[in-house]
Amino acid sequence: MPIIDVQHLRKTFVTSVRKEGRLGTLRSLIRPERREMVAVEDISFSIEQGESVAYLGPNGAGKSTTIKMLTGILEPSEGRIEVAGRVPHLNRKLSAYQIGVVFGQRSQLLFDLPVNDSYELFRYMYSIPWDRYRANLKAFAEVLEVEHLLKRTVRTLSLGQRMRCEILASLLHEPDILFLDEPTIGLDVVAKERIRAFIEQINREKGITLLLTTHDMQDIERLCQRTMIIDKGQLIYDGSLQRIREHYATERQIRVTYEEPWLAEAAALLFSDQQVKARVEERMLTLSYDQHAADTSDLLQTLITHTKPRDLTMQDENIDALISRIYREGLTHGEPPSRPEAQLEGAVR
Repeated sequence: MPIIDVQHLRKTFVTSVRKEGRLGTLRSLIRPERREMVAVEDISFSIEQGESVAYLGPNGAGKSTTIKMLTGILEPSEGRIEVAGRVPHLNRKLSAYQIGVVFGQRSQLLFDLPVNDSYELFRYMYSIPWDRYRANLKAFAEVLEVEHLLKRTVRTLSLGQRMRCEILASLLHEPDILFLDEPTIGLDVVAKERIRAFIEQINREKGITLLLTTHDMQDIERLCQRTMIIDKGQLIYDGSLQRIREHYATERQIRVTYEEPWLAEAAALLFSDQQVKARVEERMLTLSYDQHAADTSDLLQTLITHTKPRDLTMQDENIDALISRIYREGLTHGEPPSRPEAQLEGAVR
């Protein structure tokens, strides 16, 4: 049995449309116009115990709405959800014992109190025995390097310090599932690395299931074996990042460095009539091309045979640019689904 099972999930919101002008405002009060907005449309997926899954999509795609339904904050309009064997919105109190949630832009800690006071409140809320509470607090605080922060008020913490304390708070009761909604947003490089290392450790050592939403591709590459992409409320991909690279990373660059700038200019002329974009910056020539339209070995042979490069490197399209292009253009039709269940649910449309 999967620990998270979602079938044909749909969520709509009804909003009022306000008309312009004084008369429009009056009409909106007397006879308001209602409009249905679809946030999530017919999503199906399952997650096994111990999996680490990235849930990606542009802003407004439905990521946070899905997380809120999985945690019981919102009730689905249609479809079925089971999280750890329970329906979240019907069993919110019992479900809370099995899940931990971190919303990057919202705090569960009490801003005017010391961090320790919030933790003791959570101990009471979750009925955590004192010995278990002390052991968890000591272990997690040591790994997250927040021991010196426990007696400080939350409002005096930096964003990175607060996020580490937020993650600790969500783990005190030892949940089976951890939902992370933008956990590294706005953090510096050092804070991000500490949080990534900790999340990776608890997933590996404790088998906690992770569902992560983020716009930081380094989070995904470091933490997640599986990626789901949602766009306009629909699940358009369910598989690995490597599979995305193999099937959709079409752009490649060859960067060549020469002894003199004029050598780079001369080398660029060799590719003026080919399906290659050549750009020269001082002594460096950059060739950008579609791997399906131009043969890499032919380009390399031309460079080595007819020019005298000092250094040469190749780089495929980075994951940030690739995911951004998928957001803009979608996925190509006819691509085989990457997971067996996707064949039934149409994960790649």
